[in-house]
Amino acid sequence: MDQAHLDRAQELLGHEFSDLDLLRESLTHASSAAERVSSNERLEFLGDAVLGLVACQRLFERYPQLLEGDMTKIKSVAVSRRTCARLAKKIGLDEFLKLGSGMPSNSEMPGSLSAAVFESVIGALYLDGGLPAAEAFITPLLDPVIERAAVSGHQQNFKSVLQQYAQETLGVTPAYALLDEKGPDHAKAFEVGVQLGAQSYEPSWGASKKQAEQQAALNALLALGVATQTEDGEIVIEPERSAG
Repeated sequence: MDQAHLDRAQELLGHEFSDLDLLRESLTHASSAAERVSSNERLEFLGDAVLGLVACQRLFERYPQLLEGDMTKIKSVAVSRRTCARLAKKIGLDEFLKLGSGMPSNSEMPGSLSAAVFESVIGALYLDGGLPAAEAFITPLLDPVIERAAVSGHQQNFKSVLQQYAQETLGVTPAYALLDEKGPDHAKAFEVGVQLGAQSYEPSWGASKKQAEQQAALNALLALGVATQTEDGEIVIEPERSAG
């Protein structure tokens, strides 16, 4: 990882590191590290906590009328792996991650790796510049996510939205079916489909049945026009359609 690469990364993050080794480590995937402990996994662990703290503080300050349960739901969206992956790809951060041989190219990088590097650079920013440096990076990216989650009301619980829409508008209850599963017991993937009456919708794979059901519900909502997806991947529930 040469100096030019690190310089471009610092420019993207808006922070000049006193300890460039922190930045280098945050951008090093375990597949390319000499030892796993030298990869970005420890910084990812720390960054996840810092991200959660900043999200909680922003919610507490911006929405004094919200109760704990509502704030928890919005926070879960704001700091989700899906959100972290989307934000990393949006700003091009995943392009800086150093991968080992045999790993997919950066353009084909799984969302889990994009989310991990987003959290690891937050950890590096926190260690190098304290909470202000981390906040300066996180806040402009996170505030729009929090705002959309706060006004949408769905907090990415697509099964709940689909059930409400189906019962109120179509007079049916969604039925989920496990279509397939693969992989070893410790890393299984599940394919789930959803049906509304006689109509079936595009199934989806997930790392858990719950995750696959949520994605299958989203597929149905998109097909029904109840949900739309913005260019940057944000899911928006159409209030007129969801209200029936």
